[in-house]
Amino acid sequence: MEEILIITGGSKGIGEGIIEAYLSNGTTVFSISRTTNIELSKRGVTQIELDLTETDKIELELLRVFKLLDMTKVAKITLINNAGTLGKIGPLEKLDATTIAQTIQLNAAVPFILSSAFISYFQDWESDKTIINITSGAALKPYFGWSIYCSSKAAINMLTQTIALEQADRKNAVKALAIAPGVVDTAMQAEIRRSNKSDFKDIDRFISLKKDGALNDVLTVGKKIFEMDNDSSLQSGAILRVGGN
Repeated sequence: MEEILIITGGSKGIGEGIIEAYLSNGTTVFSISRTTNIELSKRGVTQIELDLTETDKIELELLRVFKLLDMTKVAKITLINNAGTLGKIGPLEKLDATTIAQTIQLNAAVPFILSSAFISYFQDWESDKTIINITSGAALKPYFGWSIYCSSKAAINMLTQTIALEQADRKNAVKALAIAPGVVDTAMQAEIRRSNKSDFKDIDRFISLKKDGALNDVLTVGKKIFEMDNDSSLQSGAILRVGGN
């Protein structure tokens, strides 16, 4: 019996670390991302190159992946909504309408669309089914200059909880978890450290985390997320955090 992972934003950063953990445990992986990773292709990852902000194309691409799977051969299938963007850093009044719309679209609308399609297609499958939404501590705490990021991640937490509520009494229920990976050593963190203090007042904390070697690394985060995905004691709807900073 196969175990399947479908992940967005898997070509780099946290997504690549997650894929590494699942591959190490024999999982068949499908990655949907704006860019592809040659090394992952060599290791058998099926990569679909797609700009997820083109939301009209998402369901068609997903359906192509879904149709490759055999209900009688899949023991477990996981969707990880990992793709996201910090967007432009700065007070709300400095952000233009296009930036606001695109950031909310990728961080919030895309996971809603993917989760809806996943539940609709797999609801009657007897396989174990989990949706993992990659969230952030910023969903629970406001940061100066991060209004769109904080708000869109808060939407992801509520999406997770409402899926859990709606699935609670369903036969073959889909489990939903939201996992915050902590502050991870990725290109996004490098971008944060290049901010102007006038736009992001907490910049010194993030610079110190890097200087002190206190950032989580993507491989450790990937392993923790895999472990949470396979922890039957975790309740659907839980908002979780990877240990560390």
